Amino acid sequence: MAELAAGKLRLDEPAPHVTRVTIDNPAKRNALDHEILDALAELLPRLEARCLLITAAGNVFSSGYDIGALPTEQFAQAAEAIVAHPFTAAIEALDAYPYPVLAALNGHAIGGGLELALSCDLRVCSAAARMGMPPARLGLIYSHTGLRKFIDAIGAPRTRELFFTARNIGAHEALGWGLVGEVVPADEVAARGVELAAEIAANAPLSLVGNKRVIHELLAAARALDPAVQEELVALRGACFGSEDFLEGVRAFAEKRPPRWKGR
Repeated sequence: MAELAAGKLRLDEPAPHVTRVTIDNPAKRNALDHEILDALAELLPRLEARCLLITAAGNVFSSGYDIGALPTEQFAQAAEAIVAHPFTAAIEALDAYPYPVLAALNGHAIGGGLELALSCDLRVCSAAARMGMPPARLGLIYSHTGLRKFIDAIGAPRTRELFFTARNIGAHEALGWGLVGEVVPADEVAARGVELAAEIAANAPLSLVGNKRVIHELLAAARALDPAVQEELVALRGACFGSEDFLEGVRAFAEKRPPRWKGR
């Protein structure tokens, strides 16, 4: 077993042609920090497993971006540095992985942790897991690429519900929505993840790569944006990092109190 990101990522091969990447950052509820994200972006292009299995240690898959410790000084720059750049690089590396990727959600998947799971091709999850997207509680405008993944998976109506209410949903509700494909008892997630990954990896490599590529290109063609619109959406998201509401949302989250919104 190999360790990366100061031990916060573990790498092993639990079955033939299967590589398992385990997030192990228990002090932060498996939050995605710079070290983890940079390690994923660097690692994934070097792997050749016919199925990649993404999971985590403990009873939380990932609580999302590690924004709780952002400094008040130069807050906007620090926030964008963690939310936008290393996270984007890690997700792009995951999107580019040529073989199928399976997420085994051992527990809660929140915010960026849920997008990480949704960037995988398939998801099996613990019956005890809860999923949610809290940007509306933080004053954050989510990326258009991230939102597109949710629309692709669960449609626009459910995406609106998830992002506008900012509430968490349980595993069986997530199954009904299409956020996950299978729900199993908590103590069976690890074994079921390996079993399903091994089943996938036993199939023809050319077929796995080819069919994944065709699906990817068909979805990409259907969601192409006008360059001017894409530029506008990127600027809209970028502006939120410097807003008073985003600073207030993160402070309120850290202090466990209701935010006092100003609309600016």
